[in-house]
Amino acid sequence: MKLLALLVALCLTTSTAIRAAEPPKPETPAAIKVATFDVDATPPLGSAMAYDPVKRLDELTLRCRGVVIIGAGKPIVLCAVDWIGIANEGHDLFREKLAAAAGTTPERVTVHALHQHDAPGCDLTAERLIRDLGLKDFGRFDSGFHREVMQRTAKAITSARVSAQAATHYGWGVAAVKEVASNRRILGPDGKVRAVRYTATKDPALRAEPEGVIDPEVSVLSFWNEGRPIAVLSYYACHPQSYYRTGIPSPDFPGIARFIRGQAVPEAVHVHFNGAGGNIGAGKYNDGDKENRMVLAQRLADGMKQALANTKKHPLTEADVGWETVPVKLPVAPHLKEDDLIKDLKTEPARGYISKADQLAWVVRRKAGHAIDIACLRVGESRVLHMPGELFVEYQLAAKKLRPDLQVAMAAYGDYGPGYIGTTAAYAEGGYETSARASNVAPEVEPVLMDAVKQLLGAKK
Repeated sequence: MKLLALLVALCLTTSTAIRAAEPPKPETPAAIKVATFDVDATPPLGSAMAYDPVKRLDELTLRCRGVVIIGAGKPIVLCAVDWIGIANEGHDLFREKLAAAAGTTPERVTVHALHQHDAPGCDLTAERLIRDLGLKDFGRFDSGFHREVMQRTAKAITSARVSAQAATHYGWGVAAVKEVASNRRILGPDGKVRAVRYTATKDPALRAEPEGVIDPEVSVLSFWNEGRPIAVLSYYACHPQSYYRTGIPSPDFPGIARFIRGQAVPEAVHVHFNGAGGNIGAGKYNDGDKENRMVLAQRLADGMKQALANTKKHPLTEADVGWETVPVKLPVAPHLKEDDLIKDLKTEPARGYISKADQLAWVVRRKAGHAIDIACLRVGESRVLHMPGELFVEYQLAAKKLRPDLQVAMAAYGDYGPGYIGTTAAYAEGGYETSARASNVAPEVEPVLMDAVKQLLGAKK
């Protein structure tokens, strides 16, 4: 009996030891994963940028970078490029290439330019029209380099998906950016634009004018794997020029600010989007002195730093992430006539930004019935609207006012086909931004865009 009791006790002890040695059950894998990508988008020596050919390459490169959000339906791709603009069929092809690489559809891909001026622009529709008209001067419309960057980015996304990280939390923070942005349009007593305060303004009287209507906040949306940041996405509305026409590709002060933050928080990929900055620039704080580039960059970087410090993190689940699009057909500016543009294009070089080739491309696209996707990313209580063209800041402020209960940000400079997009009232006020050479849309554009914004934000019309 004693022997039997001893054997039973031994078996129980062994069984307990075996159970204790068993490895713990694996945790439930995170529903959301985030992959990051980053490729060089710097044009080679001799190639055309928006205004000048590349005569020298500098230490700073142009980047094409972004994130792929995996786990909430088909993947969502957010991409920002250090170019002046990506328009029409160029924008279409970029989205298609990235969608194929990410295993999703183009409707779930958004591509935005940051609008630096010492940088390339891409418009495959304009390139095709120039070729069809038998013209020889392709200039900045030659798409060889643009297509190479698209392919390079698609390849980077394919590789990044394999190493996507679990995103257990998302974060949202905002902070004021001091002495960077100011309104470009200075109104007179009659309510008309009496002067434009461009991004480098030498006139001290114009610099002394008030900041005007701006959005002073930089918003930061971040994705985290527990306590480790994966990606930091920032949104701030301002033209990115400090100076340009150098022949040297440059990400300008927003790209330098992004670089500063990347050095401070190297664990994360930092992606910056230009908000609705069509009528916003640094002109009040920039007289064109080249040293101001670093001053503006540091001020923006300080705002980004504070926004991340102000960030509140929340657990992230599949149900917290969503994506919705509304296609819109923007009205063509009445002064744009296809026959007149073709006639002018045959006698005028396709130079400058925006040129007759850009305008013709937009007219042809709209004539074919093309619509532009307005998109909204939902992450918890955060909403990011993805918009086309050089949008006026009033659209961004109106979107935030529509849903004060949500955390709203905006990325503009998506499809660049429309050029500048003012409010209805702005077209009657005059000024460069709503002039016939800058804006390809009619004043009736405002209700079209705002109806889409209201629908995406779930606000009442």
